[in-house]
Parts: sequence; C-alpha cells; structure tokens
Amino acid sequence: MTMVPPFPYYEVMVGIIAGGNLSLEGMEVAEKKGMETPFGEPSDHFSVGYLKGREVAFLPRHGPQGIPPHRINHRANIYALKRLGVSEVIGVNSVGSLREKIPPGWIVIPHDYLNPWQILSFYEHQAMHITPALDGRLRDLLIRAATEAGVSFVKEGVYIQTIGPRLETKAEITMLMNFGDVVGMTMAHEATLCQEVGLAYASICSVDNYCHGIGDRPLTEGEISERARENAAQIQRILARLMEETG
Repeated sequence: MTMVPPFPYYEVMVGIIAGGNLSLEGMEVAEKKGMETPFGEPSDHFSVGYLKGREVAFLPRHGPQGIPPHRINHRANIYALKRLGVSEVIGVNSVGSLREKIPPGWIVIPHDYLNPWQILSFYEHQAMHITPALDGRLRDLLIRAATEAGVSFVKEGVYIQTIGPRLETKAEITMLMNFGDVVGMTMAHEATLCQEVGLAYASICSVDNYCHGIGDRPLTEGEISERARENAAQIQRILARLMEETG
C-alpha cells in the first residue's frame, strides 16, 4: 500500500520554488493559498496566479521566518504542489562554485545531482525504487530561455547536496571537487521527491560564491546574500522568457 495519499487536483500548471531573494516581479497573484498535507505544513502559503500568461504556483522555500535549509519540510512542499495540479516544477537554488571557471554571478542549469548523505523519500515504509534524474525537456527549455535572456550561464553541471546549515570545510571541498561542479543544500531533495510523485523537475542554480578554499578570500554571509540578490534579476529574466515561450 502506498504511503502517499491520493491527490485532489486544481488547475495550476507550473510550480516555482525559490529562496528569499526571488520575488517573481510581474506575477499577477490571484490568491494566496494555504495548504495542509499528511506531512505537515509547507514552508509558506502559495502565491497562485499568472506570469507572462502562464499559470504559476510560487512557494518561498524558506518561508517568512527564514527556515534554515536542514529544517525545510520538503515532503510537505512537494506534496502540496502535486495537490495544486502542478505538472512541472522549477527550483531556483543558491549554490557555491567548485570551479574557478564558474564564477559568482553566473547561472548553472545542472544536468545531474549527487546526494548520498541524507535522502528524503515519500516511501519510507515500503520498497519503492526510482531512478533519480532531472527532466530533460524542462532543462532544454531553461537552457533556451537563458540563452535568449542573454545571461551568463553554464548549460550543465553536477549539483552536490550537503546537509547544512553550515558551509563546508576546505577538506570537504577538496573532496567534493572530484565529483561535482556546484554545492547546495536543497535541490536534490526536491528533485527526488518530485520524481516520486510524477512531477517534472529542473533547476536554475544561482552561483552566489566560490566554495571554501576556492579563490583567495574567505567567505562572508553578507557577500553571499548580496550576490544572491544580484543574481535574482538574471533569474527573473530567464523565468519570464520561459513563460513567454510556453504560455
């Protein structure tokens, strides 16, 4: 017997999950919808409306109180999106770069991810095996939108998810450089859970800093936050172009 309850459907088509720096300027919000799920409450109310003519449900991943990454209720967030009738989800994820050739201020649209440490699932009491993957069609649409938006981006990369909330040590970064291109704390959970319930998922990664030990200056929280705010404008352009093309 499945541990995921059945989903009543509404009519929203695209889900966008993002951090606190993205506000989706230009979105016409029709309603704020609170949701309850068998897994608890989502991070926040969903803003449901239209962006460039496309139906959208927008969720701030960290909520109004700034939920730390290791405390986000990803199961509730994804379950609620499924209930709303979303068919595809775009995650906007803040990352640190493991490569000097991918500098802060750029965008990465990852093609794969690695998360061997803390794997969330809807199916904790039964054998339910998926083969995790990011959605190829949705990735292609994001790549085309980023190209047309004229932003600096990399069209593939491996995202490594760590647990958080702390950043990584220099030794950890040296190890992770052998396996991926960027590091974050949220995307792999969202991608896996979406696939378990049949939602297409792809990510726009905002490169907000070099990882610890890459580059010649130590990280500061203030600089990371400032870069994320600057990158938000580029991500807005990508999303707007995507909605114009698919609306």
